[in-house]
Amino acid sequence: MNYILFDGDVRTALLPFTYTKPVADIRVGILTIREKWEKFLGYTTTTVTEEYLEEKYPMVELDENVLLNASFLPSKSLVEMVENLVPNQAIFKGEDVIAFYTTSTQEEVDFSSYEQIEFEDEVIQIKNTWDIFSLNDKAIRADFDLITEGRKSAEIPETVNCVNRKDIFVEEGAKLTFATLNASSGPIYIGKNAEIMEGVVVRGALAMCENSVLKLGAKIYGATTLGPYCKVGGEVNNSVLMGYSNKGHDGFLGNSVLGEWCNIGADSNNSNLKNNYAEVKLWNYETGRFAKTGLQFCGLMMGDHSKCGINTMFNTGTVVGVSANIFGSGFPRNFVPSFSWGGASGFTEYKTNKVFEVAEVVMKRRNVEFDDKEKQILEYIFEETKQYRNY
Repeated sequence: MNYILFDGDVRTALLPFTYTKPVADIRVGILTIREKWEKFLGYTTTTVTEEYLEEKYPMVELDENVLLNASFLPSKSLVEMVENLVPNQAIFKGEDVIAFYTTSTQEEVDFSSYEQIEFEDEVIQIKNTWDIFSLNDKAIRADFDLITEGRKSAEIPETVNCVNRKDIFVEEGAKLTFATLNASSGPIYIGKNAEIMEGVVVRGALAMCENSVLKLGAKIYGATTLGPYCKVGGEVNNSVLMGYSNKGHDGFLGNSVLGEWCNIGADSNNSNLKNNYAEVKLWNYETGRFAKTGLQFCGLMMGDHSKCGINTMFNTGTVVGVSANIFGSGFPRNFVPSFSWGGASGFTEYKTNKVFEVAEVVMKRRNVEFDDKEKQILEYIFEETKQYRNY
C-alpha cells in the first residue's frame, strides 16, 4: 500500500516549525510523526505539503493511496483501522479526517461520497505549537513502548544511580557514568551513541535520540526530548529540541520547543510563567495577533536556524521565527519575525547571504550539506515573512 501524509488544517497553527518542514516531520516524543507511522505500518511514506517544500519532501502518488492526516499520532487501534480501509472509506475523529483510501488524485476528494468511520478511541493530535511540549509526556510513553517492546536494554553501568530501572532503556553505543536517572515519573530512553556526562540528574520522562549529549551537571525534568545530535546543559524542564540544536551551557529552558539548527547562548534563560500567573498568550500566524493558549506555563517557541547570544532573556510566551539572531541586554519582544537581527534595542533584517554563510558552517559541523534545496526553502521563507519585519 502507498501511504501519504498530508499537512491538513493545522499547518499554519504549527508555524514557525512548519515553515521548514511538513507537519509529519515534527518531533514529539522520541520519534517524528512520520517515523511513528512508518514504524507501525512497516512502509515508507511520502508527503503532501506546501509547493516550496516539495523538492525536499516529494509525494509519490499511485493508483491506490491511503492518505494520513499528519497531525494525528498513530496507535495500535488506529493503525489497525487504517490497514483495514478499503477504497472510498474514511476515518474521522469528530469533524477531522484522520485517514482515507482513495483511487482518485488527492485534489479531487469529496468526503460526502465516502463511507465515514468514526474512530472512538483516544488519540493524540498535535494542533498547536504548545501541544508539542504539552503532549510530550504521552508521546514519549507511547514511543517508549513501541521502540522497546520485546527488546532488552544495554547494560547500565554500576556508577549510574537508577530509580525504577525497568523503565530505563539504553541503546548500544550510549555512554553514561556517575549520573542519576529517576524513571519513577516517566520512562527514560537513551539512544544510540548518546552520552550522559558525570553529575547529570534526570527525572523522566526523557527521550535522548541518537548522538545527543547531556553535559556535566545538567538538570533535566520531564517530559523532555533531545532530538538527534542535540547538546544540552544547565536546567531544562518539559521541552522539545527537534534535532541538531544546542543549549550547551547553564541557563533555564522550560515549557519550550526549539526547531533544528538552533543555538542558545550561555546563561540564557526563558520565563515560562507570568509574574501575575495569568494565562499565556502566543503569537498566532493565522490571525496576526497574540492568542490565548489556555496554559499557565509556556516558554519559548524557536524556529529552525535561529540563535541567541549569551545572557539572552526571553519573556513568557515568546515566538521566534526562522533564521533569527538575537543578542544584547533586556527582553526582546514576544514575537521576533523570521530573519531578524538584533534584540531589545531594536532589529534589522538578517540578509540571506549572511544566513547562508552561517547555515553552511553550522551544518557542516554535523556532516550535513547545506544544499540548493535548503537555500531555496530559506529564500522562500524570507520573502513569505517580509510582512512581519516592520521594524
